[in-house]
Amino acid sequence: MAKSLQDTYAPQNRCFGCGPANELGLRLKSFAVGDTAAGGTVVCDWQPSKHHEAFAGVLNGGICGCLLDCHGNWTAAYHLMTSQGLPELPSTVTAEFHVKLRAPTPTAAPVHLTARVVESSGNRVVVEETLEAGGKVTATCRGVFVSVPPGHPAYHRW
Repeated sequence: MAKSLQDTYAPQNRCFGCGPANELGLRLKSFAVGDTAAGGTVVCDWQPSKHHEAFAGVLNGGICGCLLDCHGNWTAAYHLMTSQGLPELPSTVTAEFHVKLRAPTPTAAPVHLTARVVESSGNRVVVEETLEAGGKVTATCRGVFVSVPPGHPAYHRW
């Protein structure tokens, strides 16, 4: 089985949403499907637990946002690395993201995230995403992610 982007490039990352080393975090696992510069996507399947619910059977909206934020950030970082031929994953942060909660997200089965790069220039990447549950889009997101230089608190946090 292929390793996720997180397990490949940042096994010691402690981020609440995507850090493999955070035992209490969400630990999402993102996988590239094709070349992100040529329309490829980054996908993730993640299983909510009862403690992630806003109310019985429905995922908390903040958790939906966290999943979309982290997944989009990984999409942007991977895109910058591969499209610019960088020797290592750049340190990226969220500049802005806008989530639309379109319907309640059930927690009974895994949710599916799909992200696609829609713009990229220099150190800035715009990503559009969907979060689906049971084949229905329950949230969408448009995020702007940027790579940061040495001296920034997030530089080489991976």
